[in-house]
Order: sequence, then C-alpha cells, then structure tokens
Amino acid sequence: MTDHDWVAWHEPYDDAGSPLHRRLQAVQHHLRGALAAVPPGRVRVVSICAGQGRDLLGVLDGHPRRDDVVARLVELDERNADRARQAARAAGLDGVEVVTGDASRSDAYAGAVPADVVLACGVFGNVADADVRGTIAFLPQLCAPAATVVWTRHRNPPDLTLTIRGWFDECGFDEIAFDAPGDAFFGVGVHRLRISPPPLRAGVRVFEFVGFDARSG
Repeated sequence: MTDHDWVAWHEPYDDAGSPLHRRLQAVQHHLRGALAAVPPGRVRVVSICAGQGRDLLGVLDGHPRRDDVVARLVELDERNADRARQAARAAGLDGVEVVTGDASRSDAYAGAVPADVVLACGVFGNVADADVRGTIAFLPQLCAPAATVVWTRHRNPPDLTLTIRGWFDECGFDEIAFDAPGDAFFGVGVHRLRISPPPLRAGVRVFEFVGFDARSG
C-alpha cells in the first residue's frame, strides 16, 4: 500500500460527469447484468481492493437479487473499509462482509470462493504489468464455473487494455463487453470464465500494489 490518501481519492465519484463517476456508472451497469444472469439461489461476489465498495453497494441497494448476494469486500485501508461497512449496514445488506485485509494475498478469499462475480476494479492501474498478467492468471481460482469478472484499467499511453484483453483470453475467459469512451481515458471490461476453475491455493502473493503515482514515475 502506498502513502496516497485513498479516502480522498474516492471524492470524484460524487462529481457527476467526472471520469471516476462515469467509470463507476459503467461498472455498475455491467454488474447489474452479471448479478441478474446468475441462476436462482445464492450469488457469491468477491471484490478485490474494494475501496468503499461503491460499485457493489450502489447496485445492491434496490437490485432484485440483493437478498441473494453473499459478498466479501477486501480492502486494506481501514478508513475505506469502515465506510464500506457502514454503507452496507445502513442499506441492510446483511450478506455483505467487509474485510480489512491485504487483497494481494490469496488467503484473503478463503471461505468466500468460488464466486459467481469477481470485481477487479481499480487494481490493474496500480500494479506492474507483469502483476496484471499474474493476477488475471490467478482469477480463475476465485471463480465458480462460468463466473463473470468485471475489471477496470486506465487507457493512458501506453494503453495496456488491448493486451489485458488478450491475457484474459489466454487464461480461459471469453470477452462479454469492453467499454472505452472516446472522451475519457478509462476502460471497463467484462469477461466470463470458460474453463473449469482450479481450487484456491493458500499462501499465494498475487500482486504488489504500488499505486498509480509510482507506476507513472
């Protein structure tokens, strides 16, 4: 984790029309569809580096599947985790568990997987390219059969999103959607697992979170 103020980082989400607000809307749009597509019964969701949980919590409040969802949000920043916890409690989302922990460790997901929906939003822009590839290769361990992964990545030069989409294909996922607005530098991808998911391996370090500022030099 970097010294960046990750609570303040969330503030632009409240500014209608800001890139973060628009990205959130795109993520929520695809998340609504992913939840609705899961067969009747329990819906398991896992969120990596969940922040304040705005993507999932904003969708569940009012979604017809809200009471079916059992979710684990993993966030290292205690203040953001606490805000997510308070928001889930205020919305009466008893099935949402917010864990203050290291999302880069596979052990953070024990007992919460295999998941029907995996959120990897705000992750790929804050880790080295090699760790992006390694994280994608790890994602099937979090997935139930035919699970949906929703992910984000900025498209600032050099734009890595095309390569990321290829890595998803190599790691056993089919692309469902990719949003790349011409007037904003963000991308939102949606992929569905087509291979049989392997079991979760304990004690694995999946990535190192270095932060966007460090990656940008």
